[in-house]
Amino acid sequence: METLSYEIVINAPRQKVWDVLWNERTYSEWTQFFSPGCVMKSDWKVGGKTYFLNSEGAGMVSTIDSLKEPDQIIFKHLGMLDKDGNEDTESMEVKQWSGCFEKYILIDFGGKTKLHVEVQNEKEWEDHMNSGFTQGLEVIKKLAENI
Repeated sequence: METLSYEIVINAPRQKVWDVLWNERTYSEWTQFFSPGCVMKSDWKVGGKTYFLNSEGAGMVSTIDSLKEPDQIIFKHLGMLDKDGNEDTESMEVKQWSGCFEKYILIDFGGKTKLHVEVQNEKEWEDHMNSGFTQGLEVIKKLAENI
């Protein structure tokens, strides 16, 4: 397991950047580089359920480990969800990465926002994460600065 970090400075207040990150419409725009048609469904409760899904409805089962809007959110990934809605949190494949974190930290940077992202994942996903976050953060910046 490795931790990857990404950072961008956005000429917009933290709340606006937060809203771009987690608004249903804009979330799909910046996450398209991971998988087109991505959606996030969450009860927005610490310890509750959050799903990161592809266009077919399959994806990751997660929980919110920490939530301090608009300063930070930390997701803990627990398992996989198949397109039929079956959760897998117990298989050997899932247990190899279950418990990894994805952190979004928004820092006031003199009226701008520094968005810092950290994601733990397997080495084999590094190129995919690098590509997705590099392109995705640019979309977040564009949306937050122009909406």
